Amino acid sequence: VSVLKDAASASIYGARAAFGVILVTTKSGKSGKAKVSYNGNVRFSDALCVPEMMDSYQFALYFNRAAENAGDSGPFSQEALDRILAYQAGTLKETMTMNEQTRKWQAYGGANANTDWFKEFYNDWVPSQEHSLSISGGSEKTQYTISGSFLDQNGLLRHGSDNFQRYTMNGKITSQIADWFTVTYSTKWTREDFDRPSYLTGLFFHNIARRWPTNPAYDPNGHPVDGMEIEQLENGGKQINQKDLNTQQLQFIFEPIKNWRINVEGSLRTTNTNEHWDVLPVYAYNADNEPYLISWNGGALGLSQVNEYSYKENYYTTNIYSDYFKQFDSGHYFKVMAGFNSELYKTRYVQAQKSTLISSSVPTINTATEDPKAWGGYAHNAVAGFFGRINYNYKDRYMVEANGRYDGSSRFIGDKRWGFFPSFSAGWNVAQEPFFERIAEKCSIGTLKLRASWGQLGNTDTKDAWYPFYQTMPTGSNYGWLLNGALPNYANNPGIVSMKKTWETIETWDVGLDWGLFNNRLTGSFDYFVRYTYDMIGPAPELAASLGTGVPKINNADMKSYGFELELGWRDRIRDFSYGVKFVLSDSQQKILKYPNEDYNIGTYYKGQKLNNIWGYKTIGIAQSQEEMDAHLAKVDQSALGSKWGAGDIMYADLDGDGKISTGSNKLGDTGDRVILGNSTPRFNYGLTIDASWKGIDFRAFFQGIGKRDYWLQGPYFWGSTGLGQWQAAGFKEHWDFWRPEGDPLGANTNAYYPRVARNGGKNTNVQSRYLQNAAYCRLKNIQIGYTLPKTWTEKAGMSSVRVYVSGDNLLTFSDITGIFDPEAIGSTYDANNGKLYPLQRVISVGLNVNF
Repeated sequence: VSVLKDAASASIYGARAAFGVILVTTKSGKSGKAKVSYNGNVRFSDALCVPEMMDSYQFALYFNRAAENAGDSGPFSQEALDRILAYQAGTLKETMTMNEQTRKWQAYGGANANTDWFKEFYNDWVPSQEHSLSISGGSEKTQYTISGSFLDQNGLLRHGSDNFQRYTMNGKITSQIADWFTVTYSTKWTREDFDRPSYLTGLFFHNIARRWPTNPAYDPNGHPVDGMEIEQLENGGKQINQKDLNTQQLQFIFEPIKNWRINVEGSLRTTNTNEHWDVLPVYAYNADNEPYLISWNGGALGLSQVNEYSYKENYYTTNIYSDYFKQFDSGHYFKVMAGFNSELYKTRYVQAQKSTLISSSVPTINTATEDPKAWGGYAHNAVAGFFGRINYNYKDRYMVEANGRYDGSSRFIGDKRWGFFPSFSAGWNVAQEPFFERIAEKCSIGTLKLRASWGQLGNTDTKDAWYPFYQTMPTGSNYGWLLNGALPNYANNPGIVSMKKTWETIETWDVGLDWGLFNNRLTGSFDYFVRYTYDMIGPAPELAASLGTGVPKINNADMKSYGFELELGWRDRIRDFSYGVKFVLSDSQQKILKYPNEDYNIGTYYKGQKLNNIWGYKTIGIAQSQEEMDAHLAKVDQSALGSKWGAGDIMYADLDGDGKISTGSNKLGDTGDRVILGNSTPRFNYGLTIDASWKGIDFRAFFQGIGKRDYWLQGPYFWGSTGLGQWQAAGFKEHWDFWRPEGDPLGANTNAYYPRVARNGGKNTNVQSRYLQNAAYCRLKNIQIGYTLPKTWTEKAGMSSVRVYVSGDNLLTFSDITGIFDPEAIGSTYDANNGKLYPLQRVISVGLNVNF
């Protein structure tokens, strides 16, 4: 795998290389006897950074206090609290009470179990397996390689199916037909099968934290409890996805005369996706074991439905280029290249839906009775470009390169469709200079190369529509008015489009240094770059609401990115012991240089803005008494943020000195008492790889992390019940660390992390310095220990090598962020959905590598 980051080196790799290129070179066969290789492992996965709920009694006290501080009565009566304690003591066996009128089991305040719902929904140490087999070999003229693999990965979900399977087959053959003609054919097929409950949506992950620990998973008769979603997961329907990816690639290399090559490459990648998901009626049972229908994801009782979705994508690429080089005896080297490449996407989808199944055991379109609904569509997208390159090299001492691209995109029209993008680079290997020869010999310097490059590349990957120049009219059916006795179809006003959209121009300046010292035991490189994005697609400008329709995004912004990349490596051997260390560090920041925001409204881009700044209030602290809060309020009016301030509430700092807390006009220079508290851009990304080997034993460890990142967390996973209604709140062990005064029946906690808990306490959850998170982290991404059996053993069994190993992924994490959250999984922006996701996993695996 090679990574090309500067504009000059990436320029010939198509119109989508504006931010760098990752080159993946597939394995090729070698001439000689056929070689067979097997790799297999069995792994066990466990959920990472999963919250731990309060026990049911602590939870009941917490929720009661949240209600009382909001002026409401608590959801748990004294009788309920006594039941919970009796159940925990083992003197009460029943987990739920029954409503005598409806004969239904009562959950929440009517239940007294002690369930941690994260432990209920997620399995521990789930087994999976992966196996691969490859064969390679060939003659002097023809080489081949064939490989296949199988992955069977079980998910973490305890209830309902949760499985992913992947099959792959790869093949590659290279044949020299004549001295001047070589052909390479590659093929790759991948099938992915995914089986999970239809109910496993974002709402499910939202709801886990909202399940009270007093609720049991099963009622006293052994049926899943109404509202706990187990029945929906196990019997509410399945989502079965199958995706086939098939890639065919053909390459012809002609060499009409010495040093002149013509390359003709073409590939076709087809993606076929078929998805089936059904919704089946689900039932709960009353105390008399009589079933009754329950809702499915908030839908109608007894809902049954089947959906079929098919998607096909064809992706065509063509690369035709020719190069010629000349090496002179004097040390001068010249190379020229010219070519053309193109990419074409064609997509098509169709979806059908039908409701009211005759039988839940056969959920198909044909077994549903209501009128069908159908959707469909197709789209095309294409880019093409002509490119050229000239290289000059003198004795690996001086290097110069010039590139040019002329690219076109179907996303733009008229004179906006095509653009020219040049780039240049130069290098000087000081270690090859005669005047440096003595120093290089003394210090064993093999490489000391200075580099510089400048270039422009075009970018169309702006997550914009493929046809931004066409107006679209949203349509629908069953409009709210009767027309001839029926609800008609309708179309809304089309949105405005821009006819001036064009390429973003990515201009990159880069200077760097490569070195190899002490016979290349110490290697490394350093790059400093400045990247300008001109004509960037920014947020749509704000226009008056009287316009009556949406405003399109346009090329209305310029942005500057700047940073560095450092790579250091050391590799050495001491007799039978060899070892290596590699450290990489990179950093970048972004600043807006231009955007049409004359008022400098901080809610969108403005000139001089650093992207991802976090605006908020400075926190003085938590008031320890009503008197302390009253003294603060006598100086600072906090009424704009809330009322009924008291002990345990947040005291905000009046930074602008006007005697009140406010947001000002929300414009730069008048932001009230809000300041920039931090920035959520991940800074100082780093990785550390350590490897060693000794007499067949090998070791490797890889650490990865972020050195600096600020983050603001929101929602129930962070705040618990503070500022949230009873049915949107959570109760994790961390949330018990809320403010309580001396003499409090729950125990004093005046040095608490959280303010007093109140489910209407949104006034305490404003963005502020006290709760800004340090999201920097260091994670042991992988550690592996292996042993290669002695050849004297394996050769007797007809094997060239055998290696066994034990590996672990994500086993250690060091971070100051609150333990409820995974610092690697939090989003790029902060919202109330933080934490509501399928968790990352720690993995322990045992593997075997065998070569014949």
